[in-house]
Amino acid sequence: MAGKRTDSKGRILLTGESQRQDGRYAYKYTNVHGESKFIYSWKLNATDPIPKGKRQCKSLREMKKELLRDEMDGIDSSKKKMTVCELYEKQNSLKPNVRKCTLNGRNQLMNLLKADKFGSMYIENVKPSDAKEWALRMSKKDYAFQTINNYKRSLKASFYTAVNDDLIRKNPFNWKLTDILTDDTKHKEVLTKEQTDKLLEFVKNDAVYNRYYNEVVVLLNTGLRISELCGLTVNDLDFENGFINVNHQLLRDKDGYHVDVPKTESGLRKIPMLAVTRKALQEQLQKSNGKCAIAVDGYSDFIFLNARNYPMYTVLYNNALNGLVKKHNKMYRDYELPHISPHVCRHTFCSNIAKSGMNPKTLQYIMGHSDIGVTLNTYNHLQFEDALEEMKKVVG
Repeated sequence: MAGKRTDSKGRILLTGESQRQDGRYAYKYTNVHGESKFIYSWKLNATDPIPKGKRQCKSLREMKKELLRDEMDGIDSSKKKMTVCELYEKQNSLKPNVRKCTLNGRNQLMNLLKADKFGSMYIENVKPSDAKEWALRMSKKDYAFQTINNYKRSLKASFYTAVNDDLIRKNPFNWKLTDILTDDTKHKEVLTKEQTDKLLEFVKNDAVYNRYYNEVVVLLNTGLRISELCGLTVNDLDFENGFINVNHQLLRDKDGYHVDVPKTESGLRKIPMLAVTRKALQEQLQKSNGKCAIAVDGYSDFIFLNARNYPMYTVLYNNALNGLVKKHNKMYRDYELPHISPHVCRHTFCSNIAKSGMNPKTLQYIMGHSDIGVTLNTYNHLQFEDALEEMKKVVG
């Protein structure tokens, strides 16, 4: 036994093991980068008691086994102490050139992680139950199901990066949000033909809201996203060939106006002008008549302007449509309109074209959907009457 190192209890210490003067055990090892590292514990074996006043912890030899397992599996133990916030930041750094709206979304999630204990957890310690508890806390803070699901998708991608980099073995976000939360997302509303007619009639004849008539007509007959409508300039309208060229969108946030590419690559498209669309756009051109007060990122001659001749933007249209519906329903209590937004107009157009029998791939192109599944979901709004009409076409 001569020459063997022992601890304070007379137990033999193995190669690399030692005991400090304060009683803690230490193990020295070399990581995959050739760097000398130490791990510490108040216990040598799992059955050892914790010294009075010290926190519960794994024993040194349990930790050594984990190190060996990591080494066998190719896990880089030196980086397992990365926090969830640090992992998310690393994931974002791999794709730095993103749109401003994407950057804003990243910042929102990072701020949420920093404000929650989940963000400071080491990724090696995160279990599926921890991830689920985080989602439940977000729900209690009144975040919508779809918002939480989007955040979950981002974090799942981050943890996949950690798995692929051999930092952890499993992804703690490999579960469905519906396992713990009810999907209370409201399905997209679609206006009936009667509601559409009532809307157009009211907008056209109302002394206050008639200034938005052309916009409503264009939205209902093109399926444009509201940011795409706001971004339309004189140069985007080809009356000779009968189409609207969509290649950018106009956004406005706390930093002011800015132009961005469409929401998806599929957003680059040419939308045919119906006769009613052509008429509305020509009338709008006469109203704007080059009065736009500013240029934004090299774009000028925007055709949809506010009273100060500045380009219209999403919030203004949302407020206008909310006020319009409120006024209509106050005047016509026997026939109230539902909630209407620019996106309701877009979805109504999509639904109407789907009912007309257009090929889904063609409709996908017109709508600028990146995923055909989004387009096909429009068919959820088809009713018995639609099925009846289709059957009549088949059987005569």
